[in-house]
Amino acid sequence: MWSKDYWKATAERAVKTFAQTLVPLVTATVLTSPDWSDITAAVGLSACAAGMSILSSMASTLRGDPESPSLIRPAGRHSATDLG
Repeated sequence: MWSKDYWKATAERAVKTFAQTLVPLVTATVLTSPDWSDITAAVGLSACAAGMSILSSMASTLRGDPESPSLIRPAGRHSATDLG
């Protein structure tokens, strides 16, 4: 979790989540009521989603590969807790 590659992958996921949340919210806001306070709220919600993405990437290291933000452990790598 402390490697540069881990944080680059985590940042990529967070940026994608931000964009995937922002685009539909801004589109819906502009189509229904183009008010800047609504767009500001959309940016805030998107930032919250990006923060949750970072937290879920960090939590994934507890179960998946500790050097990857993915929850899926690569084939051939197991931990002592995987027994049974």
